[in-house]
Amino acid sequence: MSDAIKHECGIALVRLRKPLEYYKEKYGTAFYGINKMYLMMEKQHNRGQDGAGFASIKMNMKPGERYMSRVRSNQSQPIQDIFNQINSRINEELIANPEYQNDMNLMKKEVPYVGELMLGHVRYGTFGKNSIESVHPFLRQNNWMHRNLIVAGNFNMTNVNELFSNLIRLGQHPKEKADTITVMEKIGHFLDDAVAKLYKEVKKEGFNKMEASPIIADRLNVAKILRKAAKNWDGGYAMAGLIGHGDAFVLRDPAGIRPAYFYQDDEVVVVASERPVIQTVFDVEFEDIEELPPGKAIIIKKSGETKLKKILEPLERKACSFERIYFSRGSDAEIYKERKKLGSLLLPKIIEEVDGDLQNSVFSYIPNTAETSFFGLVKEAQNYLNLRKEQLILEAGKDLSREKLHKILSLRPRIEKIAIKDAKLRTFITEDSSRDDLVAHVYDITYGSVKKTDNLVIIDDSIVRGTTLKKSILRILDRLNPKKIVVVSSAPQIRYPDCYGIDMARLEDLVAFRAALALHEERDTYYIVEEVYDSCKSQVDLDDKEVVNAVQRIYEPFTDEEISAKISEILSPEGINAEVSIIYQTVDNLHIACPKNLGDWYFTGDYPTPGGNRVVNRAFINFYEGIKERAY
Repeated sequence: MSDAIKHECGIALVRLRKPLEYYKEKYGTAFYGINKMYLMMEKQHNRGQDGAGFASIKMNMKPGERYMSRVRSNQSQPIQDIFNQINSRINEELIANPEYQNDMNLMKKEVPYVGELMLGHVRYGTFGKNSIESVHPFLRQNNWMHRNLIVAGNFNMTNVNELFSNLIRLGQHPKEKADTITVMEKIGHFLDDAVAKLYKEVKKEGFNKMEASPIIADRLNVAKILRKAAKNWDGGYAMAGLIGHGDAFVLRDPAGIRPAYFYQDDEVVVVASERPVIQTVFDVEFEDIEELPPGKAIIIKKSGETKLKKILEPLERKACSFERIYFSRGSDAEIYKERKKLGSLLLPKIIEEVDGDLQNSVFSYIPNTAETSFFGLVKEAQNYLNLRKEQLILEAGKDLSREKLHKILSLRPRIEKIAIKDAKLRTFITEDSSRDDLVAHVYDITYGSVKKTDNLVIIDDSIVRGTTLKKSILRILDRLNPKKIVVVSSAPQIRYPDCYGIDMARLEDLVAFRAALALHEERDTYYIVEEVYDSCKSQVDLDDKEVVNAVQRIYEPFTDEEISAKISEILSPEGINAEVSIIYQTVDNLHIACPKNLGDWYFTGDYPTPGGNRVVNRAFINFYEGIKERAY
């Protein structure tokens, strides 16, 4: 219902542990790995539609034979586009050389993308750049096979400037300041260093350069390289990489902010950003899939040997709760239960808001992502009314007539499909007044589903900026002529920017922040805003570990209910007939619903890394000084 929020991306990695002949014989195709990668990326398209990329490595190729391939797209359907390109290239080769179908050695040698190691990526751009150069995977090329590096990740670093400066001190000249480039070059630097040292070591043992190559591949300590490279990273990340000779890794940040799951058997090793993707694509059980622990990397050697290695000391686990509320696929068994719980926990507040009058309250949801929490809310309403029925029946006792019993038993939540999104409509008009009118018709409403005496209760997964709510949704719902519109968010109030991969970068865009400012103006306490600015400025030159979140003071004088009431006022359009009330989930209830994912910095301001505090202070400075830039 609220404006679209973008998540940075999703990753998919597949390592085939058998020769191509095995998959051809068992599954009828040498393209088993490519087909699985396509499915894994499509099953994660919810995590990124601005761009997609695919890379593959062929093992044990001879000098002069191509062993790395990469394809990227930023077209409107990027996943389809890259696999159309892959299929076109493959079909060209097979039509021209049909004998490849029966000779797996020729197939592997001559047909592009057919390799044992594959990395896929889907992207939402959070850095304002959606050019093809910004699409993962990134490639660092070198004539030495061991020094080739392919990197893709689900991440955002808060200390890009520091990382960039570190590279310069190492003598490098990075071509760009983006965090992907700095991260890749940092890994690449220590990869180069490790390969050079191994070559000297192997040379002393009497091996020549050609003989040294497979020995270097075998001895390369990927964990050690990652420990050196990631030492000063500050951010949330699931970082995946392929090394030219065939080693691979996925590293998760020490607070577990960004998700990563893996599965392995004797045929494959698979890593993805979401568990149900692996379950569905490889038809395996929930229990067979493991979560990559915070601070650890899954390292897959060229040999196929797979190990978990501790790279960074784990911090307090702060896995992103917004993943569970909004971004991740609801088909995950745990996430499905959590979203239902988020909905059920909202019922007491709703009952209070409609003065206990559930008989004259209609429940619905917008958008479709809120459907699961809606199920939880309705189930809890049913439980509540069942207890009410028991009470009424017991109170009636012997005086309970058939008619009265029928009336009691008919008590149930009133559920309607209130709004249906017209997928055919596109908001292609850029001129504001015309665009707003068009947006107001994106949803069709079900006329006659609500009476003038009804409360209309609409659940959403989150209300961040509230722009679409004010400009279109509330006006649309008002056409049904309800007495009151209650908009319920299954997420708490989003008060602070995210700096770990979700596109919520500017404080002034957040309706909760605007509501707090409005309350300060009303109560003649706006001087606090200037004091917070002074506090933010005074910390600019401090070390990250000394910086504290000064912006939390903006919210301290007000209760959650006061801010929600002000948000209701801000988002109520002029001329609307129904009374509007907006209710948010509490942080305590969020933790009850999502006990394993306690990352809540966008709600509380309690950032899991030192860089988070610096980012929120910078965001406030930008707001105060009128700088329309990201804080990271």
